[in-house]
Parts: sequence; C-alpha cells; structure tokens
Amino acid sequence: MIKIICVGKIKENYLKEGIMDYLKRINKYHKTTIIELPDSNIINEGDEIIKHLDNKDYLIAMCIEGNNLSSVELSDKIDKTFITNPSITFIIGGSDGIREDIKNKCHYKLSFSKMTFPHGLFRIILLEQIYRSFKILNNESYHK
Repeated sequence: MIKIICVGKIKENYLKEGIMDYLKRINKYHKTTIIELPDSNIINEGDEIIKHLDNKDYLIAMCIEGNNLSSVELSDKIDKTFITNPSITFIIGGSDGIREDIKNKCHYKLSFSKMTFPHGLFRIILLEQIYRSFKILNNESYHK
C-alpha cells in the first residue's frame, strides 16, 4: 500500500480532477490512498500526522532538504522498499513544512526541487512520479 499524508484541502476542481486521475492510474498497479489533514499550525499538524503513522510503514518526508532522485531512481527506491516493507507513506507538510521530530522518524527525505510549490500542484507532481515509477518498473511506455 502507498499512503500519502497531506496537510491542507484541495479547493480547485482542476487539481481535484488531476489528483483523482492519477490515483485511478496508480491503483491499477498498487493500492494508494490519500489522507488529507486540516491546515493548522506546524505543532497541531504534526500531532495529526503522527496519528496516521504506522511503525511497519517506510516513511518518506517530502522536504526541500531531502535527496533529489531521477524518475528511474525513484522507481528503483519504490521497488526495493516494497521488498522489505508492506507500505510506503509519503508525508507532505503544511505551509510551514514538517515538524522536525516527524522528519527524524522518517526513513528517507525526498525533495523534487529547491523550489516551493503550491500544495495541490505538488500533490499531483508526486502522484505523477509514483505513476511514472510503476510504468518504469513494468517496462511500459510513457510519454517523455
């Protein structure tokens, strides 16, 4: 299973449609769920995130100081992680990021860029890269 824990609700319909499209695509390969938490402050958001963490999950914090991977490297990371872990949880924090104690619990820190993205758009970017990973792992063509 893949879980994506996100702080903040998506208000824009075009983003909701994009998110649902990629979830549908990914679910053909692997069960994926999004857990949407309310915006608040970094302390309260962290408390809510912790409620959804499972000790059996491989935790990945999405943060600017994380490692940069190519799409092929991400697909390899996902593939190798599922060998020893039943579930991968990606964590997308709120506008103030992810609380330090939660980052420290994570097995890996991943960054897609030094840039900051709107949360709804970033959610689609993450989903697209997860989908691309499964296409790569299954040797299926995907537009470049």
